[in-house]
Amino acid sequence: MYHGSGQWGHWCLCIFEPLLVLLKTAIKAKKHPMSQNFLEFAYFEGGFISFTEAKISIATHAFQYATSASGGMRAIPNPSDPTEILLFRLDRHTARPSSSAKFLQHQISASEIENKIVEFIKINKPTCPIYIRPMVYNSGLGIAPRIHDIEKDFLIYGLEMGDYLSSDGISCRFSSWYRQEDRTLPLRAKVAAAYLTSAMAKTEAVESGFDEAILLNSRGKVSEASAMNIFVVRNGELITPGVNQDILEGITRDSVIVLAEEMGIKVTQREVDKTELYIADEVFLTGTAAKIAPVNRVENILLPKEKPITQKLLQKLTAITLKQDEAYSKWITVIKI
Repeated sequence: MYHGSGQWGHWCLCIFEPLLVLLKTAIKAKKHPMSQNFLEFAYFEGGFISFTEAKISIATHAFQYATSASGGMRAIPNPSDPTEILLFRLDRHTARPSSSAKFLQHQISASEIENKIVEFIKINKPTCPIYIRPMVYNSGLGIAPRIHDIEKDFLIYGLEMGDYLSSDGISCRFSSWYRQEDRTLPLRAKVAAAYLTSAMAKTEAVESGFDEAILLNSRGKVSEASAMNIFVVRNGELITPGVNQDILEGITRDSVIVLAEEMGIKVTQREVDKTELYIADEVFLTGTAAKIAPVNRVENILLPKEKPITQKLLQKLTAITLKQDEAYSKWITVIKI
């Protein structure tokens, strides 16, 4: 009987071990539902390696204290030539992480970031729209919350990305969380520490039945959405919170302002009251991931279905990003792969 049990155990092991491997693989896949969307190669610790091999220690300073700053940009294959990848306002999207790095006492030029992004695209050869994330961070190990006397590094990774928000329009609520003040965080930098508030605001909105959150600043004025800038249309005028309202100076925001003014639409940057959104003719959000996202509802107030200015700006911006508007060809960088 003893020997029979041993044979039985061996037989069970042969049968069930492969099943256990499959189960572990399935569990791992469930834990990382977006892993298949990341691009194959990342720039990490001075070289290009497999994304799956690009790892940091659990004691990394940036992981413990949010001592990092990132950029973000979209890249899309040219609809007219799949061997070309189009980048929108690459100069601005590389200048921002270079500027943000200064708050971490890290010196990295915009041209260095640009060169690595070009290499990144050529190595990965994307065949669909992607989002690229360059990041500067304190890579040293330690538990002292500081910026000085600690190693710094720079990385790039990317993932496939379609529409971040519905192009049919979204619903927004005012968050119970407030946007930080510039005197508490360097809000003109895209610092990781600022995104905890954004994350809590976004989750609060989604879990209460809305698509997106709108944050007020400490003075009770409209600041921005969880990770996007906000525009209001009233009587044909485009209004957006000024740079003194604790906003991130968004690149898409700047692009929309330039386009609107050149299209003859009056643009005003000023304080925006909460109630102005309830009586607005149009409201939309802007961001690198979101592009231009129309807002259909604020809290329980339905906004007008017709959004002529939003649609006009969206069509213009889309044409530019697809390299279909010669007047703004300077905003597009073409990379051959």
